[in-house]
Amino acid sequence: MAKIKAFRALRPKVELASQIAELPYDVVSLDEVKAITKDNIYNFYHITRSEADLPEGTDPYSQEVYIKAKDTLDDFIKKGYLIQEESPKLYLYSQIMDGRMQTGIVACASIDDYMNGIIKKHELTREDKELDRTRHTDIVNANTGPVFLFYKDTDEGRKNLIKKAIATPPIYDFTATDGIRHIVRIIDDETISKELIASFEKEELYIADGHHRAASGVRVGKMRREKLEKYTGDEEFNYFLSVIFPHSELKILSYNRVVKDLNSMSVEDFKKALGKNFKLTRDNKKIPERVNTFSMYLQREWYTLTPLFEISDDPIESLDVTIIQKYILEPLLGIKDPRKDKRIDFIGGIRGTAELERVVDAGDFAVAFSMYPTEIEQLIKVSDAGLIMPPKSTWFEPKLRDGLLIHLLD
Repeated sequence: MAKIKAFRALRPKVELASQIAELPYDVVSLDEVKAITKDNIYNFYHITRSEADLPEGTDPYSQEVYIKAKDTLDDFIKKGYLIQEESPKLYLYSQIMDGRMQTGIVACASIDDYMNGIIKKHELTREDKELDRTRHTDIVNANTGPVFLFYKDTDEGRKNLIKKAIATPPIYDFTATDGIRHIVRIIDDETISKELIASFEKEELYIADGHHRAASGVRVGKMRREKLEKYTGDEEFNYFLSVIFPHSELKILSYNRVVKDLNSMSVEDFKKALGKNFKLTRDNKKIPERVNTFSMYLQREWYTLTPLFEISDDPIESLDVTIIQKYILEPLLGIKDPRKDKRIDFIGGIRGTAELERVVDAGDFAVAFSMYPTEIEQLIKVSDAGLIMPPKSTWFEPKLRDGLLIHLLD
């Protein structure tokens, strides 16, 4: 069912890969981008966050930002920082974090599979972010960063093919400043490539991360189709760049919550209100030990919150992010829309519980909730049901690096 294809990647010269490759465009602030790019002319943020190279105060959604990105990409090609593969290839992209390795197939995925639900999503996209990446993709004429996809890891034949391909010496192998190692291999064996492509014909794919990239890639493909009297479906704009991982190798980290105040309640009143639906145990456990339990940091003490009610079998209602919203954040703390409410913030699990303690102890927030990570099987269940997960449900690590492999749209 899923259609993937090889492509002629635009990629860094070997000696520049570690200097070009960068985290996704939307995980850092503009000030951080400026600090990173200041002394690195090769950094990929010059393309994905080109407003950093324009005058202070430039609207990041203005036409000149996208034109600057296009000019910079062209300049990278002209100067030989980036070179294009002579023929279409598949690639393997391995990441090693804390001794754990995950290896994905880098290929182009079909916009039709996205539109037909063969590529399944679990998040809503924001219109402004989607339009931003649509303009960027269209004007730059490239997918500058991959969509993070995964598949159910049940095909033994595919595992053997990947095992053969991973024996190939890498073209890139470096450790980034955050300690994560990145390894890229070209699959030169055409038989292996063809068999890998064929192995996905009965698969469904799932978006782990990159919903806005996927949606914008689809938008650009549809826009270009509409401009043509005829199209074959094989044109490059009918596909978007992706890295496709087996689900068994992925790790979801917690997405923790912090709230600025107790909604006019005293600490004792808040704890009493919590006690109607949860058993509170002051035990100094900073991380929940199992799904459907929570760790809470309040007045320099950690509590375990254990539900006193029956957990639903519904794929959405049974999620920890739903339970905390339904029983704590909205009814007790007045957080009705966590996407928009300024009184709540979200802290990725990679920053640890020390960050939760820091922001509460500093007085910036009144209470913190350490969450049990959403399990990959829960995400699959939600996606298969055609449902949308609540905001800030998943945090995948490590993040894919932009700039290692780029997909040109013509």
